[in-house]
Amino acid sequence: MHTTPDETLLATLRSFPRSVWFLFLGSFLNKFGTFVIPFLTLYLLKNGYSTKEVGIVVGAYGGGNFISAMVGGHLADTLGRRKTIVLSMLLGAVGMVALSQAQGFWPLVALSFLVGCSAEMYRPAASALLIDLVPEEQRTTAFACYRVAFNGGWMFGPATGGFLAAHDPVWLFVGDAITCVLFAGIAWFALPKGVNDSEAAHGFLASLAVIRHDKRYVLFLLALFGPGLLLMQFHSAYSSFVVRDLGHSEKVYGWLLSFNGLLIILFELPISRIAQRYPIRRVIATGFFLLGLGLALCGLHHSLPFLIGAMAVHTLGEMVAFPLMSAFVARLAPPHMRGRYMGANGCVWSLSMIFGPGLGLHLYSTFPILYWWVCLALGTASAGLILIDPLARQPRRRA
Repeated sequence: MHTTPDETLLATLRSFPRSVWFLFLGSFLNKFGTFVIPFLTLYLLKNGYSTKEVGIVVGAYGGGNFISAMVGGHLADTLGRRKTIVLSMLLGAVGMVALSQAQGFWPLVALSFLVGCSAEMYRPAASALLIDLVPEEQRTTAFACYRVAFNGGWMFGPATGGFLAAHDPVWLFVGDAITCVLFAGIAWFALPKGVNDSEAAHGFLASLAVIRHDKRYVLFLLALFGPGLLLMQFHSAYSSFVVRDLGHSEKVYGWLLSFNGLLIILFELPISRIAQRYPIRRVIATGFFLLGLGLALCGLHHSLPFLIGAMAVHTLGEMVAFPLMSAFVARLAPPHMRGRYMGANGCVWSLSMIFGPGLGLHLYSTFPILYWWVCLALGTASAGLILIDPLARQPRRRA
């Protein structure tokens, strides 16, 4: 009997193991509690720090992310997915509480780095576990669901964070720590134990060599850097643009970010089901271009309805590109190195966090018109890179 796309989607969702749904739940709770990073720029600016100092503090968090991505990917393949997630969440909770008590610029930098090292270490393990639990033909849908859960938390989190920031900013850090502990409990009691592959014990340097010689994956990582820089703008230059320059409240900024999550919850699953019918590189390239276009549109008109429309364009780029992007990496990764491949993805995002906030704030404050054009150029360049297949056969030269 012929089945409709909705029935096929429902059947796919029903076939997911129970541990997959617990992973989604933990990711939702953790992302819901990510109160600190979206408001860290505004929090520091309100406390008298300069844009340069803010860029350094947020960049330090990105530096910690870089370490956590490498270590988290390695631990996911050796220590195990579940233990890595629990370790990350517990260390992240302690780090958030300590960061709330930091006094002075350099303690802020140091603690921001340490929080970045711990709180994001779970991501390679979570992505690798999802690949382990779901067959290849269902992975695009699984990663779309993962992002729906992730962004469900993102939809409610910033709005709640805006409310907390308006009353007492310390609750941003406490709330973040509480949700980390909740995810740790879910991971320990509901996620599967152990490591899937006996080959996982390969050394760290040997793993880097495998990744370095995978030309398709290396080019993918280069293409990923542009979208990473674009996404980091929402935590730095974009927040300054909306709140300080346009005069909107922190609650409006939070609702704009929550609107991004709402669109993903409503539309990512059906969009990803349609997108996976087309050539994967072209779909990802289209998404990367829309990411840059959505930000660039903010420079054309400053009314709130237009900002909402620009956010919708940017979010469409996310919904088109990111589920297929994760499935593309899953296809490239050897089974015993899934955590480390996902960790390499995390390293690129971390580099984006190191350089993106500071560069974005500096460029926006110095050349605000040029800033929007650079956003468009980054999306376009990344789209061009992802279309290149370094292993494709070259046509023979004519005699």
